[in-house]
Amino acid sequence: MSKMKMPKLKGFEFWRNTLRGACYVVAPMVDQSELAWRLLSRRHGAQLCYTPMLHAQVFVRDANYRKENLYCEVCPEDRPLIVQFCANDPEVFVQAALLAQDYCDAIDLNLGCPQMIAKRGHYGACLQEEWDLLQRMIMLANEKLSVPITCKIRVFPEIAKTVKYAQLLETAGCQLLTVHGRTKEQKGPLAGVASWEHIQAVRKAVNIPVFANGNIQYLSDVERCIQKTGAHGVMSAEGNLHNPALFEGRNPVVWEMAEEYLEIVQKYPCPLSYVRAHLFKLWHHTLQIHQQLRDELAKVKTLEGLVAVNKELKLHCQEEMANLKEEDKPKGGLPFSHWICQPYVRPGPKETCKENGTNGMEGSNRGKRALEDEDDGNSDSLSKNKQKKKLRNPNKTFDPSLKPKYAKCDQCGNPKGNKCVFNLCRGCCKKRAFRETADCPGHGLLFKTKYEKSLLWKSNQSNLPDIEMIAQKGEMKETRLLKEPIDGVA
Repeated sequence: MSKMKMPKLKGFEFWRNTLRGACYVVAPMVDQSELAWRLLSRRHGAQLCYTPMLHAQVFVRDANYRKENLYCEVCPEDRPLIVQFCANDPEVFVQAALLAQDYCDAIDLNLGCPQMIAKRGHYGACLQEEWDLLQRMIMLANEKLSVPITCKIRVFPEIAKTVKYAQLLETAGCQLLTVHGRTKEQKGPLAGVASWEHIQAVRKAVNIPVFANGNIQYLSDVERCIQKTGAHGVMSAEGNLHNPALFEGRNPVVWEMAEEYLEIVQKYPCPLSYVRAHLFKLWHHTLQIHQQLRDELAKVKTLEGLVAVNKELKLHCQEEMANLKEEDKPKGGLPFSHWICQPYVRPGPKETCKENGTNGMEGSNRGKRALEDEDDGNSDSLSKNKQKKKLRNPNKTFDPSLKPKYAKCDQCGNPKGNKCVFNLCRGCCKKRAFRETADCPGHGLLFKTKYEKSLLWKSNQSNLPDIEMIAQKGEMKETRLLKEPIDGVA
């Protein structure tokens, strides 16, 4: 007897029943919201988690990628869960979502990533002006999937345009909308303050649940945000990474969170780079003081090594706590002692310029990263990461004028193949060559040649019976000629 298929829940019904009215949400974070971290966050107040952003195209073609990022051990505690994809092709997005829908409660389309990699790959916030494409992607997903489709967006500078954008996504079939109150230009040192006014306007204009994202450092911020915007839930990224107990309203000692996380990693392993990155976030303020342990944390190659460094940091902090006097104030202007989980506030462009020894007015509209990109290769003004690269390779230059310039694919914006006959990247070239049964020697695609060879082979196969008949007749004739002299001898 066939199992009855449950109807797909929509909007508020989906939020109340499937997501259990989740209010405290952990954001999708590349290489950071993996299973172990999600479980830690859930233990300390998080009611809904997202997977890290997954690439739809890679998810479709690579079975190992699917296994590593979603098809791992089944974990009942890791629900409700939303899987987030970045994509720019409706068919590919839906194919990836169909492969993921049985492992989650909803599929989210990333329209908020502002990083350079998103611009190169033509996804995330870079799609926010392509309303027709987004409409087609969401409509197709809403039609084909058995779970709801949600979206995470950034705002436009204009509130009116942001509202219109949100309404378009709702009309296309989006069942829940997360609004990050920053524009795609607000990132890194230029992040600034998120606009809750934009989120409030969207919340009033749409008839689906809205999550607010931005400016969340303490539980009190969550409460103020809900009161100001009217949002149904609040999402945290940076705040959660520095204090996984944020949604409990606690600021525990760092080693409590670090040790619990490392225990979960033992049970649900993940790449060492993820674990290291989490420890760097948790111990951020302490590592500013104990620089030698910062270097050790960066160098160790095993999970046991990370556990050992974590223990050493704990011992240093406990020693400082024992010697702490009542009148002593936290170092570095922090609200709490450095061994307490607390927010990290990014320095603005002016502060960064001062740190780099440059005139604040001269570079007030440019962040540290922008300044580094324009650097002429002088090691004194390079970031620590670039200085390390320079040590390994003294001939390396970071002068942008010397970097190779790549021509863009005519269709998707990725770098095109230098010898491509269609002036496309390999992915687009493969689709067109297959559609037109054409060759592209530059990309090693030989659809036309292989097709012609297959026709030739079929033609040869059809002539094979005639050849066999001729061969058989020849054999019979030869047999008679051989038989005659033998009969004569007999």
